[in-house]
Amino acid sequence: MDLILVNLIDGLVTGLLLFMLSAGLTLIFSMMGVLNFAHASFYMLGAYFAYQISIYLGFWMGLLIAPLVVGVLGAGVERYGLRRVHQYGHVPELIFTFGLALLIEELVQFIWGKNAMPYEAPESLQFTAFSIAGNSIPAFKVFMIFTSVLIFIGLLYVLTRTRVGMIIQAALSYPRTVEALGHNVPLIFMGVFGVGTALAGVAGVIAGPVLSTFPGMAFVLGSIVFVTIVIGGLGSLWGALVASLLIGWITTFAKAYNLRMEDLLTTLGFTKPEPIWDSAWRDLWTLTSPQIADILPYILMVLILIFRPYGLFGKRDA
Repeated sequence: MDLILVNLIDGLVTGLLLFMLSAGLTLIFSMMGVLNFAHASFYMLGAYFAYQISIYLGFWMGLLIAPLVVGVLGAGVERYGLRRVHQYGHVPELIFTFGLALLIEELVQFIWGKNAMPYEAPESLQFTAFSIAGNSIPAFKVFMIFTSVLIFIGLLYVLTRTRVGMIIQAALSYPRTVEALGHNVPLIFMGVFGVGTALAGVAGVIAGPVLSTFPGMAFVLGSIVFVTIVIGGLGSLWGALVASLLIGWITTFAKAYNLRMEDLLTTLGFTKPEPIWDSAWRDLWTLTSPQIADILPYILMVLILIFRPYGLFGKRDA
């Protein structure tokens, strides 16, 4: 039971960290219809900017300033790059953001090098918050959980309970009507893109000390972010949260418990193959859950696409 609680907390941390990253992409897609391939690169920039700021001003100033800088950069990318490409359709947008991701990675390596940066959690959070059966839960993980929850509540409140949220959502579906009412639709889109990239920056600031700050960190989480929003439903904030938690718990429990594929297949009624059978089928029986933990989210995505193509919380016309 104690091990289950530890894994629940670890999976919760992983899932909420993934949610912080996918929330910005969900916001951008739901409001603008843009799948930003460079989103994880802004997450990486958040970690590197926070590291650089923390050297002189400390972690907390990095947490405050780095997302703002990333958000301004994101708004600039939308204003002077993506806006010009948007009129030509989704394919040019994807090519533009893909090229931007490569450019950001090269710039990071040029400025900071290819080695990991010594970016660490603040000393004020380097203690054990509580222990479960001898397993210590760091205070920084608890901080990550509360930060993620606050971000979710804040986004949900702004989008559903405020005038600004209503204008943003109306601007997506009825841009000409909103513009006729006196609102600057291009400015709204630029602001949404900036906020979305700033959220990615927040995720980078918080994840940097835990997952390491290095040039490949965007590549590590880049694909899983898109898996998350596909499972949750494109444009659904609730879907992003549920899918992130599912992925976090699935991968955590798969790595913690050494379950054998042979036991699972036997339970499902399959018979263990003879030595003369195809080697690939025999190798499948020797796999364990830690070996396939990282591909389980992709398997879940395929199943979702087969049985519910619009995602867990997506709309049928999404």
